[in-house]
Amino acid sequence: MATFEAGVNHPLAAKLWSKKLFREGLKQCFMSKFIGSDSNSAVQLLTEAKKDKGDTVHVGLRMQLSGAGVVGHNTLEGNEEDLTTYRDSVLLDELVHAVRSNVRITQQRVPFDVREEMRMGLQDWWSDRIDTSLINQMCGFTTQSDTRYTGNNATVAASTTSGNTRLITAGEDSEASISATAVNTFTLSLIDKAVSVAKTATPLIRTFRINGSEMYAAILHPYQVYQLRTSTNTGQWLDIQKAAMQGGKIADNPIFTGALGVYNNVVLHESTRIPNIVSTAGGGAAATVANCKRAVLFGAQAAAMAVGMNSSPEKMTWVEEYFDYERQLGVSAGMIFGAKKTVFNSIDFGTVVMSSYSPAP
Repeated sequence: MATFEAGVNHPLAAKLWSKKLFREGLKQCFMSKFIGSDSNSAVQLLTEAKKDKGDTVHVGLRMQLSGAGVVGHNTLEGNEEDLTTYRDSVLLDELVHAVRSNVRITQQRVPFDVREEMRMGLQDWWSDRIDTSLINQMCGFTTQSDTRYTGNNATVAASTTSGNTRLITAGEDSEASISATAVNTFTLSLIDKAVSVAKTATPLIRTFRINGSEMYAAILHPYQVYQLRTSTNTGQWLDIQKAAMQGGKIADNPIFTGALGVYNNVVLHESTRIPNIVSTAGGGAAATVANCKRAVLFGAQAAAMAVGMNSSPEKMTWVEEYFDYERQLGVSAGMIFGAKKTVFNSIDFGTVVMSSYSPAP
C-alpha cells in the first residue's frame, strides 16, 4: 500500500524551497454549467434515488402524437391514437477515492497544510472524473470499457440508424473513411450539418430556451478549435467572434460561461477530454484512431445524472480516519451516482457526434 511521506530530503520540505505549493488540478467541474434539475438542462439531475431505495432510475419519453384527427361529422370513436412511450435507465453505484499520508512528521517538515491539500486533491479528482464520465457518455466513446470513467454505466455507441443517424463526419460518409486530408478537417460546415441533423431528427433534438432564443451547445477538442481559428476561408472564425457577445446572453446563462463564441445558434466550448474516434475494424474490440477527434453537439436532456442517498455533485461522503496510533491520516470522498447519455428506442435523444481529422498542430 502506497502512502505519501515527506522524508528529510523531500523536495517540498521547508528548507530553501518556496513557501507555496503549486497545485496542478482542476478548479471546478467543466460540465457543471450543463447540469440542472429541469428538462431545459443538457444533463438533467435525477434525485428520485435520494429518497427511495434502489440502484436504477428510469427515464421516460412520450413521443409526439402524429394522428390526423377527424373533422365534421366523422366518427372519432375507433380513430383514437395510442400513446407511444419509451424508457431509458440509469444505473447507480458508489465510486470512492482516498488519499493517505504519514501526516504527523510530514506536517512538521512542509510549509503547507497536508490535510487541506488532501481535500483539494480529491476535489480535483472528482471534478475530472465527472467531466470525463459525461463527455465519454455523450460522445459514445465505447473504447472506454471501465465504467469508473463512464459514470458507472456502459457507454452506448453513437446511433447510425439509416435516415436517423447521430454520427456525422467531415467530408466523408463514415468515420472509417476519414484520412489525413484537408477535406476531413473540422470546419464550420460540420456544425451546420449537425444543426441540420438535430432539427430534422425523429424525435428532434430539443434546444435550450435562452432569453427567447433557441440554442444548442457543442464541445470541441482543442485541435478542432485550432483548425477553426487558423482557417483562411471566408466566414469561419471571424463569424464566431462577431456572434460571441450578441444580445448580451453570456451574462444571462451559465452555458455561455467560458464559451468560445456562438455560431448558427450553437454555443461552442472546448475540452481536452473530447476522445478520439472509435474503430472496430477487423471485428475486434473497439479501439481509437489516432489524430481523429469526436466533437459533440447536444441539446436539452442529452444526458442524465442520477444521485443516491446523501449524494450530489455538491455533497459527497467525506471520511477521515487515523492509522498507526494517529501517525497516518486517510481521507476519502465518494458518491453514489450514475451518468448516462439518454437513448430511447435505440436512438440517441440529444446528441450528434461530429468526427474529423484533427491532429496536433
